[in-house]
Amino acid sequence: MMEANQGEYSLYARTRLGYLFYQRQVKKARERYPHGHSAPQPCRFPGVKILPIPVLSNNYSYLVIDTGSGRAAVVDPSDPLAVQAAIEEEGVMLEAIFCTHKHWDHSGGNAALHQRHSSCKVYGSALDAIPELTNSLEDREKVSVGCLTFEALATPGHTVGHMVYVLDGGPFGGPPCLFSGDLLFLAGCGRLFEGSPETMLASLDVAVGLGEDTLLWPGHEYALECLTFASLLELDNPALEQKLRWVTQQRQEKRSTVRPGGVPWLQLPPPAP
Repeated sequence: MMEANQGEYSLYARTRLGYLFYQRQVKKARERYPHGHSAPQPCRFPGVKILPIPVLSNNYSYLVIDTGSGRAAVVDPSDPLAVQAAIEEEGVMLEAIFCTHKHWDHSGGNAALHQRHSSCKVYGSALDAIPELTNSLEDREKVSVGCLTFEALATPGHTVGHMVYVLDGGPFGGPPCLFSGDLLFLAGCGRLFEGSPETMLASLDVAVGLGEDTLLWPGHEYALECLTFASLLELDNPALEQKLRWVTQQRQEKRSTVRPGGVPWLQLPPPAP
């Protein structure tokens, strides 16, 4: 989301000006990044495919597919054209939209996709004004899409109704997968627009409580910025330095830091040969 003070934030989040700003973001990003801002790679488990979709200037949407049935869900469809292109290329049926929060750069594609896929349900928190919301979710509520099971976790702080979604990888021999929206990024967290530091810390504790094997699928490509800032605070942290070198190389090559298989936030990449 754009950098903003509280007055600008209110205009973005609570008036039509925010939607018009989002539309301008989409148009500019399509012109500047006709193939997306980064080169991601899909992740596969037996029976599951997770496809990151780079949208806008640094957002990610995710198409999550039950490969056995061809049923799919999308998380935070920022640009409906990019998401629809992925749906058509994969040849899947969209059954669910999981929206982490109301901000247009995460929810702006809801209306167009819901109109095109009329049987698709739009999930999220009733505490956020999520466009086209059809099914409000409570904390710890589970939703099935084909053989996939997602658990919604309430994680307020960035917005009052922010939610994250955890895909149960157990039935497929894989780890849990956390679609974290603007709660958690690689080495960073979201801004506090509608919550206190204590609220955000409690939400981050929920994410950390999922375990170190959890794969992180963040809502933005913020790894380089977050790690660069962290390196100013921790001047002698070899693990951080190694991660920053890897991320710097990835971004120089315009490659996504959302790696094949996801990015466990506490796991370092293997050393370079």
